[in-house]
Formats: sequence, structure tokens, C-alpha cells
Amino acid sequence: MSPAPPRWKRSPSELVALFEAVFPDDTRAERRQMFGYPAGFVNGNLFTGLHQDDFMVRLGEDDRAALLDAGGRPFEPMPGRAMHGYAVVPTALHRDRRRLAVWVARAFEHALTLPRKGKRAVKPRAGSKPRARKK
Repeated sequence: MSPAPPRWKRSPSELVALFEAVFPDDTRAERRQMFGYPAGFVNGNLFTGLHQDDFMVRLGEDDRAALLDAGGRPFEPMPGRAMHGYAVVPTALHRDRRRLAVWVARAFEHALTLPRKGKRAVKPRAGSKPRARKK
């Protein structure tokens, strides 16, 4: 039996406020929750979000490499399980809203180039009875 995964903690209120402050002012950008954390989507694609103490963005290869060179790191919501295309913004950038907003804007622009995602079908819960169809 494998050990239980560690519990995730809430993002600090200051980080949530920072997320809101740098979120794109664009009607195409949608705020949602992902795993209980604030996240930004466009055309169904995640482009930014919080996870515990991390502020992550989804970037193209060149921008992601630049962010990693600037002190960022790959985004791993679980150790050893990096999400391809995502990087954690260096903590030092949390103090520079203008520079952070530039990285979020780059993530937004990158997500606009990705294919639109459709709505996923909701899977029935294990043990639930199928719904009767209306005639």
C-alpha cells in the first residue's frame, strides 16, 4: 500500500491578492478554481494559477526557459510529477507586480495560441445509479 499523499495547504491571502492584482483585464480570461486554488483559463486552457505557495504560469518553450533561467522552476503539484509546459514564478518576482504581470500576460498570450478545449463530459460517481432519460 502506498503512503497517503501530503495534504495541500491553502495559498496565503497575500498571494491570492497578488493573483487578483495581476490577472489580465481581458474578457476572454476566466477565473476558476482548480484543486481549490485560484486559476486562470482562456479557451478552456489553464494559463496561470496558484498552488500552495507557488504562482505558476504556462509558457511557450522560449519563455519558459527564460523564466527558469531567472530563478523559476518546473511546476510539480506532486513531487516527481511535473506538468509539461508550466513553471513556477520565482518568489522574488512576487514583490514586483509589474514584472509578474508581464509573465502572466505572456502565459495568457501563449494559451490563446493553443487549440480551444471543449467541455469535458461529467463522469458518473462510482456506485451512482444512471439517471432516467426524459421523454
